[in-house]
Amino acid sequence: MDVKPPLTSCVIARDLDIGYQTQVVVPQVNFELTCGQSLALVGINGSGKTTLLKTIVGLLPPIKGEIIVLGNPPGKNPYQLAYLSQFHDAGFILPLRVRDVVQMGRFTDKGLFGRMTSQDEQIIASSMQRMGVEDLRDSPLRLLSGGQQQRVYMAQVLARRADLIVLDEPTSSLDAAGRELFSQILKEEQIRGAMLVVATHDIQLASECDQAMLLAHAVVAVGPGSEILTPEALLKTFGIVLLYQGEDKGVGIVEREHGHN
Repeated sequence: MDVKPPLTSCVIARDLDIGYQTQVVVPQVNFELTCGQSLALVGINGSGKTTLLKTIVGLLPPIKGEIIVLGNPPGKNPYQLAYLSQFHDAGFILPLRVRDVVQMGRFTDKGLFGRMTSQDEQIIASSMQRMGVEDLRDSPLRLLSGGQQQRVYMAQVLARRADLIVLDEPTSSLDAAGRELFSQILKEEQIRGAMLVVATHDIQLASECDQAMLLAHAVVAVGPGSEILTPEALLKTFGIVLLYQGEDKGVGIVEREHGHN
C-alpha cells in the first residue's frame, strides 16, 4: 500500500454558521483537522451532521464565517476529495456491475472516457479486495444486499485515492463484521496519509477517531473522543447516558436517562 507524503494543508472552520440559504442549522462551528487526522461527527438525525459534511465538500455554501479545505474554499479541490453520501440512486437507474461502480473512483483522474492503465486496474482490484467484494465484481449492483452495496461504494471511495475522505453514515447498513472491516480500513487510510471526516451514530467508531464533534443543532463539544464522549455530553446530544463497564473503560451499555425533561 502506497503511503503519501503528508499534506501541508488541512480543514479549518472559524466561526462557521452552516445551513440552507438563510436558515442556520448549526451556528459557530470551530475546528481544525490536521493532516492524517480523523474527525467523527456524532448526533441524531437532523442534528447538522450531513449539513456540515455538505459544507465541507462544497455542496452547501457557508452562511457565515470561514472554512478552508485543503488550502482552498470548499469545492475547489475535487481531485483530492472523496465523498460518500447516504443515498445512491445510480445503481438502480443504470445496469451497473460492481466493477463499474468501483471504477468510477478513477474517473476524476481519467475522465468519463479515459483509458484505464495497469496501475488503475491494480487500484480498482485492490479496492474491491480490501472491501471483500472482489468475488462480486461481475454482479449487478441492484441485486446485492444493502450491506454488500455499501461495501461496493466504499471500494469506490478507496479507488479514488483521495487526500480527504468524507463519509455520511458509512456503517449504517453493515453487520458486525462489516463494521470491524470498515474500522480497519479507516486506520489504513490514515496511515496512507488521508484525512477523514465521518458522520456517525456509532459511539465506538467516534471514540476511535482523533477528534469527535457532538452536534445537536449546536456544537455540544469538540475534541479528543476520550475527553468529550462523557455521559453529560451524550445526554445533551442524544438524551441518553453511556455507562462504562469493566476495567478497560470501553464503550458499554447505552441507557436512556430517567427523570429528565
